[in-house]
Amino acid sequence: MSQRKFLRFKDLKARGICNNHTTLQRWIQTRGFPPGRLIGPNTRVWTEEEVEAWLAAAPVRRKAVGG
Repeated sequence: MSQRKFLRFKDLKARGICNNHTTLQRWIQTRGFPPGRLIGPNTRVWTEEEVEAWLAAAPVRRKAVGG
């Protein structure tokens, strides 16, 4: 049985997933990003699996060519 890996906001930021708390809250409310779980009064974590599943299901955004 493998141990679950939990990610904090700093881990999401380090992986280039999200750069600020405001955007993360908007994604939770409007884009289906997992809400995670509170493990302390100001500490929220997500399992690596749920974040990876969200990323895999998210539509690919492409930058406009030219411009």
